[in-house]
Amino acid sequence: MSFWSEHLVIAPILIPLVVGAILVLLDEKRRVAKSMISVLSTLALLVVAVQIMRYVSAVHAPGASVTAVYMLGNWPAPFGIVLVADRLSAMMLVLTALLALASLIFSLARWHKAGPHFHTLFQLLLMGLNGAFLTGDLFNLFVFFEVMLAASYGLLLHGSGPARVKAGLHYIAVNLAAALLFLIGVSLIYGITGTLNMADLAARIPELPHENRILLEAGCAVLGVAFLVKAGMWPLNFWLPPAYTAAAAPVAAIFAVMSKLGVYVIMRLSLLLFGDQAQESAGFGFDVLLYGGMITMAFGAVGVVASQALGRLAGYSVLVSSGTMLAAVGWGSTGVTAGALFYMVSSTLTIAAFFLLIELVERGQDAGANVLAVTMEAYGDADEEEEDDEVGVAMPGTLAALGICFGMCGILLAGLPPLSGFIAKFAMMSSMFNPAGLGSDLAIRPSAWWLVALIILSGLSALIAMTRAGIRTFWASIEGTVPRVLVMEMAPVILLLFLTVMLTLEGGSVMAYLEETARNLHVPQSYMNDVMSAQPIKPQEGGQP
Repeated sequence: MSFWSEHLVIAPILIPLVVGAILVLLDEKRRVAKSMISVLSTLALLVVAVQIMRYVSAVHAPGASVTAVYMLGNWPAPFGIVLVADRLSAMMLVLTALLALASLIFSLARWHKAGPHFHTLFQLLLMGLNGAFLTGDLFNLFVFFEVMLAASYGLLLHGSGPARVKAGLHYIAVNLAAALLFLIGVSLIYGITGTLNMADLAARIPELPHENRILLEAGCAVLGVAFLVKAGMWPLNFWLPPAYTAAAAPVAAIFAVMSKLGVYVIMRLSLLLFGDQAQESAGFGFDVLLYGGMITMAFGAVGVVASQALGRLAGYSVLVSSGTMLAAVGWGSTGVTAGALFYMVSSTLTIAAFFLLIELVERGQDAGANVLAVTMEAYGDADEEEEDDEVGVAMPGTLAALGICFGMCGILLAGLPPLSGFIAKFAMMSSMFNPAGLGSDLAIRPSAWWLVALIILSGLSALIAMTRAGIRTFWASIEGTVPRVLVMEMAPVILLLFLTVMLTLEGGSVMAYLEETARNLHVPQSYMNDVMSAQPIKPQEGGQP
């Protein structure tokens, strides 16, 4: 590892931190300069994230991958703060950078001018997200979690309006309560184990006496509730659809990966702390995740079908996605985890594109159009018996482009072939019905039938809802007006959907990466060894490292 490669791990945190500080100093009237700096910073984040992914994907021995460990202050774990980049965190960095770039470009058309300090808050949000993905200890996870939340409060309220203020106040109250639970859980864990380093914690859990194990599991349960609130598991998800619906389009798009932060932490800690190596505590909480995720999927599917507004439809789609991921984590097998990771990438890109698309589609509609459309469906149109001399109506090019993107979002959310949503769901279901290939139980688990049924039914609900919304919007629109769409608004939507197409075309190589990621998660010994064995850099003669 070269000198610059050693310090590359901290770059996803430092870049948005420094840029955010610089943007605060610039006057709000210098919007062009602030926009250019913000976009260049996000591009740099994407380049750095790709380089980190390339490094951790390198294989130096058969079956062995690299875990990059960065020791802040040159203090080794568990005494010092460490940043850890492995396959999973690198993947999340790339995904976050892609969503950030698309959301930021979309915002330059109008939304970044709707309130002060948009670009600063956006960069600080990225800093919090990247730090949470990279941190190797629970305390700094809390620190980055709070940085992310503080920035998200301002972004959710960006643009003002009664709906945003109401949703924002609920969002702030819920997340402050989750932060309190976070501190309580971390305090219990530290009081029992004497460490907050994740790798060190995983090594100490098997050695705990039985009388201390109950308190540890209680602390982990409290900590888990804090992140299940963020992930949106039922019944802790009442705040999510209203908040995501009220947020500005580019903010809702980047929020799509924020809900996955909760899933990421649950996956990371569950498999690291309570895997097979945890002995008495092995599998702790897995059943809660499995059945809670299934209930969340069912709740989200009902919400998707019941939603008349596109924003709420997208919000409930986030719940379906999170529920599927949580159930996959609770399933506890390598094959299902690999398919779930593929699904997480595909669904996050899709939902982000959908949030951006909703802004463009609804731009030419009246606020009461959906209500009127529902009324006409229920009671009929008084003039429906009248003859219409016009045989057909040509669809303008803008509506055609929006309609194609809308159709792709529908296919991806429903999990229909040939796009990446189908590949992800098929990979999960195939692993559930082929347990012999996993080297574990030979019999198919009874819960597999329920989970597969929910995966299929949630996809069917998305198909019904998206078809109904598409007909109202593009085929039988009441107003018939064509929204004015700029290229910089359409390009991010096309970019995100193009990435899902690339996931489909490169499905084999992507699945190979994710299968190795899943194996490393389920057998975390290499992660633990790499973190605990990392040595401080010794200065050479002349004072140069």
